[in-house]
Amino acid sequence: MAVKHPAAPPARADRAAPRSRRARGVWVTHAALILAILIISAPLIFAVIKSTQTSSVVLSPSLLPGGAFFQNLSGVWEDAHLGRYMRNSLVVAVCVTAGKTTLALLAALAFVYFRFPLKGAAFTLVLLSLMLPTEVLIIALFDLVSRDLKWANTYAAIIVPFLASATGTFLFRQHFLSIPTSLADAARIDGCGPLRYLTHILIPMSTNTIGALAVIQFVYAWDQYIWPLVIMQQDDKQVVQVGLRKLIEVGGQTDWGAVMAGAVITALPPLIVFTALQKQFSRGFALTEDK
Repeated sequence: MAVKHPAAPPARADRAAPRSRRARGVWVTHAALILAILIISAPLIFAVIKSTQTSSVVLSPSLLPGGAFFQNLSGVWEDAHLGRYMRNSLVVAVCVTAGKTTLALLAALAFVYFRFPLKGAAFTLVLLSLMLPTEVLIIALFDLVSRDLKWANTYAAIIVPFLASATGTFLFRQHFLSIPTSLADAARIDGCGPLRYLTHILIPMSTNTIGALAVIQFVYAWDQYIWPLVIMQQDDKQVVQVGLRKLIEVGGQTDWGAVMAGAVITALPPLIVFTALQKQFSRGFALTEDK
């Protein structure tokens, strides 16, 4: 008499169905991410393609890359002095970034580790300054810088007014508050002064926050347009954003291939800074204490 073996349970089929659904979900997620990346990067891709086309093709709907990129770049670099504008912007951006980081560290040190009257009110005023963009203060700032300080047409006019940073002060204050106070007490017992405590203990523990702030401030300083346009009358100290605007002829014939080539090149320094400090930028804004 033959023995009938029971049929195997459909375990494999049950396990294969969720696996298939997960695979489809992964494909859908990747497709959505790729589509989002293409949409976000479309203006940059368009600018790169148009920067390679000649003046006779750049206004056409053609999206085929050409071979005139270096020709367009040499035109704006030498004839329009784009290299000089980029050098000026680099000087301004580096000085503003270094100055803002230094002053923000000192201000955060005072707000966290020092006791003084109306400390809470002072910090509230610092935060309220975030609601006052430069455009609101531009007339009073122009009178102060050009008439009282006599800084018009100097680097100081576009560097010094932007050295204070409420954002940096807030970021460093929040980070310093997450550091145990016992560390400061131990340093004080060992005879460590405030500045030594800052340079030897706090700054090495704040590299990610410093990197995050450096990225923000460098991009902000590099993209300055309104204030340099108002305060700088001499072309030899003008910044790159104003220089790019001068490439566009009002009522004349604009070489858009050269304009696009200049825009692509001027986007490289902020991109390089962000790429170099990407890890610090991500960790600096982490919501956990692991910074």
